[in-house]
Amino acid sequence: MMGPAHSLSGAAAWLGVGAAAAAAGHAMPWPVLVAGALICAGAALAPDLDHKAATISRAFGPISRGLCEVIDKISYSVYKATKKPGDPRRTGGHRTLTHTWVWAVLIGAGASALAMVGGRWAVLGILFVHMVLAVEGLLWRAARVSSDVLVWLLGAASAWILADVLHQPGNGSDWLFSAPGQEYLWLGLPIVLGALVHDIGDALTVSGCPILWPIPVGRKRWYPIGPPKGMRFRAGSWVELKVLMPVFMLLGGMGGLAALGVI
Repeated sequence: MMGPAHSLSGAAAWLGVGAAAAAAGHAMPWPVLVAGALICAGAALAPDLDHKAATISRAFGPISRGLCEVIDKISYSVYKATKKPGDPRRTGGHRTLTHTWVWAVLIGAGASALAMVGGRWAVLGILFVHMVLAVEGLLWRAARVSSDVLVWLLGAASAWILADVLHQPGNGSDWLFSAPGQEYLWLGLPIVLGALVHDIGDALTVSGCPILWPIPVGRKRWYPIGPPKGMRFRAGSWVELKVLMPVFMLLGGMGGLAALGVI
């Protein structure tokens, strides 16, 4: 799918988690709901770090473009080293390593560990990166005609405000994990969810997505999971723009209202 659809699906997914958490008796404080939705929206772009033409490659200028090239080479190397006889030959690493459950879990766990060890400043850095990505994804029309500096300033301001609000007692730094030293442990959850939602979205397209790697399926280790061919669509097609994106907005709105106890 395209960047805006990925970001919308990520935000909707976290708002849905908020509704489920409220129903289970672990309601999110509103700062966790808002911050998590924006982090998840940004994280839903991150698996495309293996593609130099993706939205995320433009998000941080030369830094993100260079990182995309490095990740593409690493992903391609992992693909070549682990593929089975049934896996096709490739010339690049797009939709390989970064589009797997392993990658999602690793980056989420890494973010949680960084947040716990680094405290508020680490949280601020994690928020900044994901706020910029959320702006690029959710406000993509405005972001494309704006300068990078304006997008970075908006991301930095949002990150600073959210970090300050979350740091206040009772606002969610210890949501779900309340033992001493576990503050911000939850921060990796929307990152994992965003990556997995991205993978599921890509699985709906004609190319499928190797979410299950390294679990082999038949003669393939990089099996492109997806629905039957007749149910798939091309990225940017009318199905994505006219059906899925409105559905994501509707489900996200309903999830947010349920999470806040309005419905």
